[in-house]
Amino acid sequence: MTGPKLNEATNKVGVSSGTRAKAMNVRMSASKVRVVLNHVRGLGVQEADSLLSLIQRDSAHDIRKLLASAVANAVNNDSKVAEDLYIKACFADEGTTMKRFRPRAKGRAGQILKRSCHITIVVDTMTDAMLAVREQRAEAKGGTKVVSRSARVAASRARAAKPDAQASEESTDSTNESGEEN
Repeated sequence: MTGPKLNEATNKVGVSSGTRAKAMNVRMSASKVRVVLNHVRGLGVQEADSLLSLIQRDSAHDIRKLLASAVANAVNNDSKVAEDLYIKACFADEGTTMKRFRPRAKGRAGQILKRSCHITIVVDTMTDAMLAVREQRAEAKGGTKVVSRSARVAASRARAAKPDAQASEESTDSTNESGEEN
């Protein structure tokens, strides 16, 4: 029987598994945190941060803070470039459970379990192959992104006007041809 399987890509001796940050005893159940972690696993750090800012779950706020801490650890302790980092592994383990009781009917007591979890995020530098794939995807999407909405609207209107201009040229050509034939 083998040991527990880690949620990390490398678990060999002497090989760096990345820079980690860990939040202990977060007052939320691990299952609620895992839902958000599944969305950001394997993404680039900037992509994951923008995605976490849009997710409207309470755990996304804690994960975003922990991601910022992991990036800061990688930049300050391991001298890595923040733009080249990605989330290599992320997982949530169960923490301690506080047991509380609530009075119920007929002198009984109902148990309330207040769960907590430990969240771990491991970031590492992207390999050359991963960077090449990321660049290919960006080129396939259209290269550089237009940032402002007004620029996107102007580009869209220009694309919409282009077929109209071609159609009007074709109609003027057909009228000239028909006029010459008469």
